[in-house]
Amino acid sequence: MEFQTFDASYLNKLRSRDEATEQHFASYFGELITLKLRSRLQSPEAIEDVKQETFARFFTLLRKEGGIREAERLGALVNSICNHVLFEYYRAGKRTEPLDDEAAVNLLDRQTSALGQMISMETRADIHEVLNGLPERDRNVLRSLFVEERDKDTVCREMGISRVYIRVLVHRAKKAFRERSARVH
Repeated sequence: MEFQTFDASYLNKLRSRDEATEQHFASYFGELITLKLRSRLQSPEAIEDVKQETFARFFTLLRKEGGIREAERLGALVNSICNHVLFEYYRAGKRTEPLDDEAAVNLLDRQTSALGQMISMETRADIHEVLNGLPERDRNVLRSLFVEERDKDTVCREMGISRVYIRVLVHRAKKAFRERSARVH
């Protein structure tokens, strides 16, 4: 492959969407990008995705006011954009690769640390202190639904209220809980 140099007239032709210049650009840099990515990515689809994203970002930058000024650095710019896209591709792949079940089970910490137990005990004590300071109806609604995790329909029947009205009670009880919690802490 023969390396080329670029000038301002080449950039202007790309900006004005000259078809022959765009085809040359896509062919020339497409080949370079493919060569670069072949050793870094496994699938042809991934190579094509990174290449197309590189081109899309380049043309967005090219057509942006004051985007590209130095035509002689065009190769370095395309390479830099490609590196950024490739890095993002790697990061996205690492975030979305699911763990198999066996690996996930091995990562579980089956014992709570002493600090974790202490914090958990303090948090429970704080919650119970705040709950105990609430009016009885608010305390019963919150305790039944959130601490005991009872079914809303059962709680409604026991309290003699409708399913719609329990939403109002929960809203009021939560508000009272937040206000009391802010005062206690």
